[in-house]
Amino acid sequence: MSLSFHWFLPTYGDSRNLVAGGHGTSMSGDRPASLRYLNQIAGAAEENGFEAVLTPTGAWCEDAWLTTAMLVETTETLKFLVAFRPGVVSPTLAAQMAGTFQRHSRGRLLLNVVTGGEPHEQQAYGDFLDKEQRYERTGEFLHIVRELWESDAPVTFEGKHLQVRNAQLNNRPDPIPPVFFGGSSAAAGPVAARYT
Repeated sequence: MSLSFHWFLPTYGDSRNLVAGGHGTSMSGDRPASLRYLNQIAGAAEENGFEAVLTPTGAWCEDAWLTTAMLVETTETLKFLVAFRPGVVSPTLAAQMAGTFQRHSRGRLLLNVVTGGEPHEQQAYGDFLDKEQRYERTGEFLHIVRELWESDAPVTFEGKHLQVRNAQLNNRPDPIPPVFFGGSSAAAGPVAARYT
């Protein structure tokens, strides 16, 4: 059995006494999350043998996709576990973003699917689905993304929450990034089992 260790990229700032209050709770560290500081953390994680750094998603931190894209050129082997919310971005755009990231990072993207946070934070992003509906949508989202990554033919899908017609990628990710998924509710299990 092999073990992989990941570190955390504090894109909301850093501190010795930082305690999170949950998704949607404003927080910041004593030390700002400057690009210079985040580069130092990424470099230290790589130097010390960590496989990847988890980059959070939420209103309380910097955007995970943009931040990690800026760190790709200052690292060589470190992978980036980018957290994102399926309800905030279209599946076709997310599949395309993953392909672009994989090419420019030389295959160093890992994806962390965040189905949702606190209701007030979800609503701030324009997402008013309840938890059960969000997991349904996540399943549809991951189905579309997988089809786009694996199919040569255009993808058409009509679900309860998402629809695409003749979606296709010119450049699919190579390799296809591993998908990480969390959730402890009954609705989370089947989605996680099917798509991770």
